[in-house]
Amino acid sequence: MGKGGQSHGEIKDGEENMAAWLLGVNNLKIQPFTLPPLGPNDVRVRMKAVGICGSDVHFLKAMRLADFIVKEPMVLGHECAGIIEEVGSGVSTLVPGDRVALEPGISCWRCNLCIEGRYNLCPEMKFFATPPVHGSLANQVVHPADLCFKLPENVSLEEGAMCEPLSVGVHACRRANIGPETNVLIMGAGPIGLVTMLAARAFGTPRIVIVDVDDHRLSVAKNLGADETVKVSTNVQDIGEEVAQIHKAMIGGVDVSFDCVGFSKTMSTAMRATRAGGKVCLVGMGHTEMTVPLTPAAAREVDIIGIFRYKNTWPLCLEFLRSGKIDVKPLITHRFGFSQREVEEAFETSARGGTAIKVMFNL
Repeated sequence: MGKGGQSHGEIKDGEENMAAWLLGVNNLKIQPFTLPPLGPNDVRVRMKAVGICGSDVHFLKAMRLADFIVKEPMVLGHECAGIIEEVGSGVSTLVPGDRVALEPGISCWRCNLCIEGRYNLCPEMKFFATPPVHGSLANQVVHPADLCFKLPENVSLEEGAMCEPLSVGVHACRRANIGPETNVLIMGAGPIGLVTMLAARAFGTPRIVIVDVDDHRLSVAKNLGADETVKVSTNVQDIGEEVAQIHKAMIGGVDVSFDCVGFSKTMSTAMRATRAGGKVCLVGMGHTEMTVPLTPAAAREVDIIGIFRYKNTWPLCLEFLRSGKIDVKPLITHRFGFSQREVEEAFETSARGGTAIKVMFNL
């Protein structure tokens, strides 16, 4: 089970700990959730803000995401922040009452990838709400103190929970070496496309063009600081014309493209739009297999890079939020409490899309 805990039971002080359990397709129930014993380097955290991620919705609708299959009841949620309730005997950096954002993945710290610092790729990773590990949509969780980051005074618990999706954008910008001389194209104006845009701006990019099929999402992107937007279709035959529109909107060349969708069409568009010698960073994981114009891109020395989650991003995310370089508050469009009815309604709101960007629970 990893650090998550197991079903049924009560927490130490006698108050029953409840969590949102995924029991089957479209079957979500608030049920008791027993916490594991507090280890010397662990903390017990009362959850206060938990966001819904696309992966949570995917598990609810299909009981699987790529190779991750839900085979037994599992607690959802991994975008979270809360207040320390109890600390282990070996914890000296945090005290009860501290507000913290939680990094949701526990790596082994022994394998070669962990030793190299690329712990996000650890094959033994135990990650909130990735089967079979339980998530954090619960009253309380137990987590390693080293993965709990104290919030600056001017950063809210909701903003703390937003460090998780923001970390994806920050990690992507680091992988692609975004800076003040990098013009950026972003495919997809969903939550991850938008946080990648905010991160790219914080890293100094002078010009950002963002592309989507939806007018509302493009208007949100423009309001959040995109220099130009381009509406595209889902038709592969339109790629040539759309690349021309992207080039016109960018004015200069596209140095780096982030595909935050991960479909054959979006990746093909990104590869064609990016200048010779540029980079395409695949962030979204829409399709497992794609048909893309790889040879023409290789002939122009366009580098294709991938990212998986993030590493060592929470301190920088919190600094961006503290300093005001990034404002994630406009991304939180819907808020819900933690009742059975509200949990169901929140997930349906997130699944519908529409005007919803980030759906947040306030516990």
